[in-house]
Formats: sequence, C-alpha cells, structure tokens
Amino acid sequence: MTYRALDEHSVVEYIKSRPKIWGTIFDTDAELDVKEVGDGNLNLVFIITNRKNPEQSVVLKQALPYLRVAGESWPLTRERMRYETKALLKHNELAPGLVPEVYDYDFDMSLVIMEDLSDLVIMRKALVARQKLPHFVDHISTFLARTLFFTSDLYLKGMEKKRMMAEFINEELRKLQEDFVYTNPYMESPENNWNPLVDDEVQAVRSDAALKLEIAEMKNAYMNHTEALIHADLHTGSIMVDAERTKVIDPEFAFFGPIAYDVGAVLQNLVLNYLSHYGHTPDPEERHEYQEYVLDMVRGVWNEFARKFEEIWVENNRGELVPTPYWDFPGGEEAFAEYRRRFIHRLLQETAGHGGVKFLRRMMGIVSVWDITSIEDPRKRAVAERAAIRIGKRWIMERKDVESIEDLINIVREESIPAEKELEEIMSNE
Repeated sequence: MTYRALDEHSVVEYIKSRPKIWGTIFDTDAELDVKEVGDGNLNLVFIITNRKNPEQSVVLKQALPYLRVAGESWPLTRERMRYETKALLKHNELAPGLVPEVYDYDFDMSLVIMEDLSDLVIMRKALVARQKLPHFVDHISTFLARTLFFTSDLYLKGMEKKRMMAEFINEELRKLQEDFVYTNPYMESPENNWNPLVDDEVQAVRSDAALKLEIAEMKNAYMNHTEALIHADLHTGSIMVDAERTKVIDPEFAFFGPIAYDVGAVLQNLVLNYLSHYGHTPDPEERHEYQEYVLDMVRGVWNEFARKFEEIWVENNRGELVPTPYWDFPGGEEAFAEYRRRFIHRLLQETAGHGGVKFLRRMMGIVSVWDITSIEDPRKRAVAERAAIRIGKRWIMERKDVESIEDLINIVREESIPAEKELEEIMSNE
C-alpha cells in the first residue's frame, strides 16, 4: 500500500481493510468513533472505538515524514515506526504486561495498531496531581532490569547481539537525540527555548568549560556504548499508569546504547516532578510530603533495578562478556560477585551523568516537560528550573564520586534549600 497520512475519516476505511483488526478486535458491524489525540512531537495518534461496544478499542499510531513539533520544514524518515514496532514486540517478549500489546502493524504505511490505554493517565499528570502509585517502583524496575539485561552481552551470544543491533540502527532519531540532548542546548541554536528568568543560568552553563568537557564525555558514551537495546526516551510522558498498572509506551528512539541512559531518564524525570511542586503545590506541608514520596520512588527505582538486574544476571549468565566458565577457579565466585558490584556501581555513576545532561537539556533545549511548563507563574517556574540546572550540573560533575543512590538524593535535597528560600520570598510578596 502506498503511504498516505491518515485522518479521522480515512482511518475508518483503513481499519476495515485489516483482517487482524476488523472481525477480530472489532465486530464486523461495529460503528467506529475516531479521535485524534497526537499531541506528541513526531506522530499521528488515533483512538478508535466501537460505538456499540466501547470495550472494543485500539490505538493507531502513524509516523509523519517530518518532525511534528517543528513542522514540514524538518523532514524525518518514517522508518522510525519500524523501530518502534520492533521494540514494542521485543518489550512484550521480555516484560509482558508492562507495555501495550501489539495487534497489527503496516510498515508501508508506517503505523502500528495496539492496545488502547485510554483508561490510564500519562504519568506526568498523575505525579503533578500528587497521586500515589504503589506498584510503579516494582513495575518500572522490572521493565528496566529485564529489557536491558536480556539484550546485553551479559545474556546474548556475540552473533545474537550483533544481529539484533543491525535491526536497531535508528540513525535518524539517534542523531536527533545527539543534537537535542547533548549538543544544541549548550550553544546557540535556533530551536532552543528557555524561561528568560533563568537566562543567567543558561549562559553560565554554555560558558562552563569543565562542565562542557563532561557533557562531551557523556555524549561519547551515548553514541558509542552499545550495551543493550534501550528505550532511549523513557520519561514520565512515555509511561502510562493508574494505581495498579504501569505501561511503557513510545519506544520509537530505541537503539543499542548505554544501559544507564534509560535508568537516568526515569530518575531525572522523577526529580523534575519533585521540583515542579514548587509551582503546583503551594501548601508547604503538602508539598514536602509529596516531594519525599517522589524521592522514595527515586531511591526505590534504583535499588530495585540494581537488585533485580544482578539477580537476573546470576541466574542467566549465558553471554560472552563474562561467561560462567570464566569464573571456574578457586575464589571465582567471589571474583564474579565483585565484578557485578563494579559493573552496577559504574551504571549508577553513568546514570548520574546521563540524567544530569537530561536535566539541562529540558531547561534550555527544544522540548521541556509539562510538569514544569504547566507552572503558570514564570517566577515559580524559574524556581524549579534553576534548581534543575544546579542539580543537573552536580550530577554530571560529581558522578565519579557517587557511591550510592543516596548521594544523588542528597544533591537534590541540598539544592532544594535555596529553592525553598526563593519560593518563600515570592510567596511573601504576593
């Protein structure tokens, strides 16, 4: 089929042409309602529901041949939908129940049809509303540990991994991240955007030689450390939740990159939400209580990820990096345990580095986060943004001294002190 961008009318005809959907997911006498909900940066997204039986519902996601946030002047290959579909299928295999089920896909039309998650909410919005998510730590740490371990050299044989890497080159979206995360925010670039009230902080970052040297190191790791199949865009806008369920969506950036990038993205987004409550939660007691809850999630995600990753590793050490026979000598068991400790400790330090860079890019690059941009008062928004920049710089610069997740949490706490004082001053003048 020749590619064409669908709309709310043509999508009905298309759905009826797909035997995996029409007469399977939908009854053949279904009357379809279509709603276009694609508010993202790259794609069209439709929710399609049977008016007669609303439980029959799917989501259709189609790639456009340009960067939606920038318009048709910024062309992009539609091949990204192939990568997203393959990643969804692999994630369903490795972490079943934690990603949407794939019902059908059409590479010619650059689209995938999958489980409708409309009864869940984007995690950002749940966190801004101060909802408690009792299963999130368990769910996301399981997703991270399983998807990252089972696509790494710790589990895959050399040829297995190389063949899989060839399926996930994803050169165009990788280049987008290389530019928009690791390069453009730290120099003059037309798409950059920031709150004028933090202009001094932005300019200080751009002229900080020591910091930019470390950012360049993290960019090199992002470009060249092909450790595992990473989601590569795993923020709280790519996770849907309710009190019982967690679903990771939108893996269109997936490629073989550094394990710590995904972990750092999750932790950094949780901390951004922590900071957003300087604008969203005026009552100090209510704010402090929820911020502590968010920091508990940060602690839990790392600790549970590290525990599960090592546990899976011990049980499944079939890869060629450090195979079980390598440790077959007196004292080998202890040596293997020490290697695992060093490996996971390195991941924590790199998590701090990649997470730190992502703090900065969100404050001064092309795309911020809704948690922060939805703060109406630019002064209160600047409180959160300045704190995010300070935390990001310290996570990057101090990463090689990090020994535990508490070190990263302590940086957040320390940089919250001036934020609290700044907010108090704003509130006292209202």
